Amino acid sequence: MLHSLKRHLFGAMLPCLALAAAQSAAATDIRRTEGTLAEAQWADYDADRPKTILEIQPFRRTVETRLPEGGELRLIALNPGINAWFVLDVVAGDGSGRTASHHLELSDPAHTRLSLTETEAPALLFARDGIEERCTPWQGRTSELDRAIASGLPYAPICNGRAFLRNEMRGSRTSREAVTEFLRDNVVFGESIVGMIKGSFYEDAYMSSGEVVAGAASGDVAAELGRARLSQHPVIRTYFGFEPEGAEGGMEAGSWYAVKDAPGIYASAMQPGMIHPDVLNGPGRTNGLDAVERRADVYLVGFDMSQFDLGYEPGTDHPRLDWSPRPPEGVRTRGLPGPDGFDRAAPLVRTGMLSPALTDRVAATFAGGFKRDHGAWRAGDLAYANKGSHYGFLVNGVIFSKLHPGLSTLFVLDDGSVHMRTWREEDRALLPRVRFARQNGVPLVENGAAGEQVTSWLGGNWSGSAEADLRTLRGGACMKSVAGRDFLIYAYFSTATPSAMARTFQAYGCDHAMLLDMNSQEHTYMALYVTENGTLMPQHLVQGMAAIDSRDRDGTPIPRFVGFSDNRDFIYLLRK
Repeated sequence: MLHSLKRHLFGAMLPCLALAAAQSAAATDIRRTEGTLAEAQWADYDADRPKTILEIQPFRRTVETRLPEGGELRLIALNPGINAWFVLDVVAGDGSGRTASHHLELSDPAHTRLSLTETEAPALLFARDGIEERCTPWQGRTSELDRAIASGLPYAPICNGRAFLRNEMRGSRTSREAVTEFLRDNVVFGESIVGMIKGSFYEDAYMSSGEVVAGAASGDVAAELGRARLSQHPVIRTYFGFEPEGAEGGMEAGSWYAVKDAPGIYASAMQPGMIHPDVLNGPGRTNGLDAVERRADVYLVGFDMSQFDLGYEPGTDHPRLDWSPRPPEGVRTRGLPGPDGFDRAAPLVRTGMLSPALTDRVAATFAGGFKRDHGAWRAGDLAYANKGSHYGFLVNGVIFSKLHPGLSTLFVLDDGSVHMRTWREEDRALLPRVRFARQNGVPLVENGAAGEQVTSWLGGNWSGSAEADLRTLRGGACMKSVAGRDFLIYAYFSTATPSAMARTFQAYGCDHAMLLDMNSQEHTYMALYVTENGTLMPQHLVQGMAAIDSRDRDGTPIPRFVGFSDNRDFIYLLRK
């Protein structure tokens, strides 16, 4: 399905007029910065007033020109340093001021520069390897932009495939997701109803406990990631949706195994009751493990980040940009539709899907984190800081929601380096270099110790039932360094409290760890990808996640986040 989709996408590309570099027309350098302009745009960023998402972009650069038939063109580079996303505005020439805005994404931003010529016949100018190509996708009775919009594709290629037009799509959702969203949006006390459902039905619904086999021999152990600090390392029989090499008879708890046909990716499993007492007793304060979570399976997948690039894409709907209902009324600025001054992404388009230009490199995806409803504080210091400290996120250098100090943050810089740590006030200076970022609450582990708020339901914003029952299915991630190599670890806890998560990540030697999402396999979805007969096939962390994918008519899986638009956000890893 994916292979045929890519053939359709690129087969539908429309030609542009290629010119030699020496014949290029004059074009404004959209990378140019001006001091007064930068100051004005930072003032827009900081202003506590209603605004558009464009006004929160402090690094944006705009080029404008007139069309010979009347009207105007306006090309906005949303973050020229990252060089991925642009907005093309076409202003009607009839004096009405009607503007059609188009969200463009370069298909190869690492090697392509985009500008707008300022001649009698304006054009988009794509420059790559000394060759320049002009393109006028707005021209004609049925223009290339019109055809791209009508295609119904989330990424519609234009200008000979140099760019994609991002089209509005409706993200898929399961019936349970649709029901809970309906309750929140349409029923009085809907959030309380959803909380009751979670507490009554979902607390341990996905709990698994693999057979622990005394005296059995484990499979082949991969030594690169070390060994978790456990009091015992029995063989545990667990059921990944992919194949750990040499573990047919079971896995030694806490050890790592290379995943078959997935270089640089490793798998491990354990139960929190196996953690060594020295880890359970510090550093940092946690609650004791209860009898259920002590024997609940934890599945972990480790990525050698020297072999992968990491990215982030928001869903078609989530996280939203409006106010979370959690912060106290007094912290909200009257008249603001959202904490950053807007509640809609327009004119930017959220596709909820990986760009087709990246599918040949995709190695893994996992669900990104909390919705906006739960992504802010109702009590504690962070509830009264920065309008409730809504979790921030940033895509291709474009700010959707501001990053706030004190929050655990996974981010990628312009040099491709991947970081996970608590965001600080002084990190505002890093913003020009941030390519992707996702915040999720406060740390489970910080500098190797359990986070300060691990034992506080409200202070940690850990969610759970209204009675503060914190044990449920949860997903999390951490970073650790081994002999100068960075590893990203994703962990799926079949049922656990934040305390069990923190101690597990500590046992695995993590420097920093964060909660992602919880309560269902939809919200903790994770898959690896292999190519079989030209088709990209998902291999899920646990088998129940396969039901979340779609299927072609012949039964071939169409993987979530990669083969169709989804309403939830996700993190992806690409092979370098």
